[in-house]
Amino acid sequence: MRNPENIRNLEALSIDWMGMIFYRKSKRHVVNPVPKENMSIKRIGVFVDGAEDYISGKIKMHQLDGVQMHGYESPDDCARWKDKNYITIKAFSINSAFDFSTIERYVSTCDYFLFDTKGKTKGGTGIRFDWTLLDKYHGPTPFLLSGGIGPEHIEDIRSFHHQFMYGIDINSQFETEPAVKNIEAIKKFKDQLFS
Repeated sequence: MRNPENIRNLEALSIDWMGMIFYRKSKRHVVNPVPKENMSIKRIGVFVDGAEDYISGKIKMHQLDGVQMHGYESPDDCARWKDKNYITIKAFSINSAFDFSTIERYVSTCDYFLFDTKGKTKGGTGIRFDWTLLDKYHGPTPFLLSGGIGPEHIEDIRSFHHQFMYGIDINSQFETEPAVKNIEAIKKFKDQLFS
């Protein structure tokens, strides 16, 4: 997100975190600083193989509370930010061939994992993956469920149970245009999900 009014409206819904994308190839790329004011919503910077000084600069400029890594970052890359007390999330692209044992080395260096749909390019695909694949994940790091989640998935989310699921990541299915969230659609989704 990058529009101050849109962010303030989202915060009114008591959302925990919001993403700010710092990947030049993304149509949601954040360029200009967005005033934080007294917002309680946590700002998570989304990066793809970003250099340390680049990420540090964005953390300072945009007053980020955490980082979400969407590239080939190593456990050491993640530990660098966790050790500085930033919320640290590592995203993994899931398909039927994904080997969950490969993420074990990230357990001590990340606060959360994010499981997204595997696509041809970096970042989200706007497509949902087969959530039953997560039966192969046995923790202990809590995860965010991502990948094309939209209003039509309310009942699927309600019926999905996994002891390590921490939250839901929504994006393109709730936008009026790239980086502008449909606040009414998110409010309705949240109200229905928790009713």
